[in-house]
Amino acid sequence: MMKQLEKVLMPLAEAIGRNKYLTAVRDGFLVSTPLLIAGSIFLIIANFPIQAWMDWLSSVVVNQQTGETLATFLSKPSDATFTIMAVFAVMGIAYSFAKQMNTNPLFGAAVGLMSWFLIMPYVVSGNVDVNGTAQAVSLSGLSLGWLGAKGIFVGIICAFTSVHIYAWVERKGWVIKMPAGVPPTVVESFSALIPATIVMGVFFLVNVIFGLFGTNAFDIIFEFLQTPLLNLGDTLGAMVVAYIFLHFFWFFGVNGGSVVGAVFNPILQTLSLENLEFFRTGVGEGNIICQQFQDLFATFGGAGSTLSLVIAMILFCKSKRIKDLGKLALVPGIFNINEPIIFGLPIVLNPTMLIPFMLVPTLNIVISYFAMSLGFVPICSGVNIPWTCPLVISGFFATNWVGGVLQALLLIMGVVIYMPFIKMMDKQYLLDEANAAKEEEEDDISLDDLSFDDL
Repeated sequence: MMKQLEKVLMPLAEAIGRNKYLTAVRDGFLVSTPLLIAGSIFLIIANFPIQAWMDWLSSVVVNQQTGETLATFLSKPSDATFTIMAVFAVMGIAYSFAKQMNTNPLFGAAVGLMSWFLIMPYVVSGNVDVNGTAQAVSLSGLSLGWLGAKGIFVGIICAFTSVHIYAWVERKGWVIKMPAGVPPTVVESFSALIPATIVMGVFFLVNVIFGLFGTNAFDIIFEFLQTPLLNLGDTLGAMVVAYIFLHFFWFFGVNGGSVVGAVFNPILQTLSLENLEFFRTGVGEGNIICQQFQDLFATFGGAGSTLSLVIAMILFCKSKRIKDLGKLALVPGIFNINEPIIFGLPIVLNPTMLIPFMLVPTLNIVISYFAMSLGFVPICSGVNIPWTCPLVISGFFATNWVGGVLQALLLIMGVVIYMPFIKMMDKQYLLDEANAAKEEEEDDISLDDLSFDDL
């Protein structure tokens, strides 16, 4: 089994490793990895699944003038990492791609960010309560949604396109050349002037073209990603299809939960309210598929049910890179935060992990659905349980002790499925670490190796 998987997946992984576009995306996301791990710590503290703790955080007023509480301030580290992670990703991707295009990576990162911001809508829309009536308002500003996971896909396009144009102009020789003796930083700055201006002009025209049609690139692409999901219902098949889409988007670095959730979550939340009313009054009938079913039985540790992967990394892998990452990602994973694994292992554009990443949640959904439909496990009551609540505890509160046992069994099943795939990566990383250690030994100079006979 392992040898057959290696024959299929390893050549594919090597081909992706040689592709400059996919390599740039992979390496670019690594810029945000340490920031996401740090942000995870504060996210856990701010959303620790004890209601009394969260109530206390909301009751402690830090800024008397604005009324901001300790909970508000604890949310800011995650806002500075998770909420604007697309900024770091676009910068990192453009930087990495510029190096592969043999141009200045710093200016590559700069034009990548500039082009992305240039076509971004500078309007924030929403509803405000005016004398008890909701009124739609539009204000000038940047939407945090576009700065986060929703904007990554457009950011990737901008990074590649802008660096391509920048490098093409440089190769044409359309640069300002400074005389000898001018400091190198000044030379590089003036050399980037014409290429950067041309990049700006191209994206300015793109923005104008979209504007003529009364829209923008971000809205068009986001709607395009959502279109296949518009006809999904509340059946098992719909849930499985939705999660296949969700994880497929994540594989390309797009927050699948954001794209799929915009369409599917309102359905799930309505079904949860029906469950709550059913358990409270006994009127009607309960639904197996609901928000709690998705949050508590589809995945453990975040998208891909990667808590199983983290456990497999710690227990069965030997390479220092994988084991250390697994230890760092364990605590966030227990509280269903897995960006360190998604972008740090990575899962993004990693064909070796695509199969288990999509298979484990699918099996979790199917097994949980039939366990509830056959009466082995009660359906979810509809009671709102914090998404950071660890498994077993969350399963107990949502159903009863049988639900907690089901979660534990599904977690173990996920470890078994992930194990052969992560072992393949571990084998490659061990080889890389051995080669690196060998090169380091060869580079060491020992006085014992010197002889005056050689002079």
